[in-house]
Amino acid sequence: MAELRQADGDGRRSGWDERRRCGLDGFARGLSGAERKALAAAWLVGGVIAGAVCTFNVLTRVHDWPQEGVLLPTLLEASSFLTSLVAFVIPGAAALWVRWADPPRWRAAALFAAGLPVYFAIHVGGFNAIRAITLPLLLAGGYRPGGAGHDLPYELTKDALAYGLSLTIIGVVLRWRLSQPVVASPPPASFDIRDGTRLVRVPLDEIVAIRSAGNYVEFLLSDGRKPLMRAPLASLEEQLAGRGFVRTHRSWLVNGARVTGLRPEGSGDYAVELGALEAPLSRRFPAALAALRG
Repeated sequence: MAELRQADGDGRRSGWDERRRCGLDGFARGLSGAERKALAAAWLVGGVIAGAVCTFNVLTRVHDWPQEGVLLPTLLEASSFLTSLVAFVIPGAAALWVRWADPPRWRAAALFAAGLPVYFAIHVGGFNAIRAITLPLLLAGGYRPGGAGHDLPYELTKDALAYGLSLTIIGVVLRWRLSQPVVASPPPASFDIRDGTRLVRVPLDEIVAIRSAGNYVEFLLSDGRKPLMRAPLASLEEQLAGRGFVRTHRSWLVNGARVTGLRPEGSGDYAVELGALEAPLSRRFPAALAALRG
């Protein structure tokens, strides 16, 4: 594990952020901008596939049972489509947790398996609730869910396939999007840090690294100062994209110009040496390793 060394007598402290959250709080505050965009792209791809399947099912049902008309199969498939979009959060959360925590394979498999009944409950419970409300309002008669002995095994089989496909899509999109280099505008000469009511203007080359500190980010400056700014690290990553700063860890940005060395830490992780400081470089950020080596 990479550690932080301070020249001002701080001693050595863990370079991994103390918050290392993998639950809901981590999703609210720990996602990088690249991770958010990757999840959005995966959700869009999944939505397009689910929409295409539902459209095909509507056309097939209208062809096979024309006496039903178009409205009934459209309502049935639309309810399934909408709840599929919501249920897609489950494989997304599972895939991202595995990326963050890097558990043993058996634990990752157990987590993925545990997510299936949750996905199934959200999807089937959701579309049954929507149908129970909308069908009596828009069509004559009420809505009766199918028999549990036949319909639930059928829906579970379909959802198992959809869940597995969702995990595959998310995994592929995460690996693809998070391996892309960041291209942005030329760097400004300085950066304004809003430390409480003060504004601290510092040259970019004096910012050694930036790390998460609860609801704040902490700037580690070359003169030993550590001003705080209330902001998510993801927003700083976007503002400083293409300006020499590299996201090496879920909780760290480092100034590539201040890097003095890279030290392997095992299992694909590295310690980024920044003079008297060290920051972690996670194997989950291969683009950062390539950028710092280059």
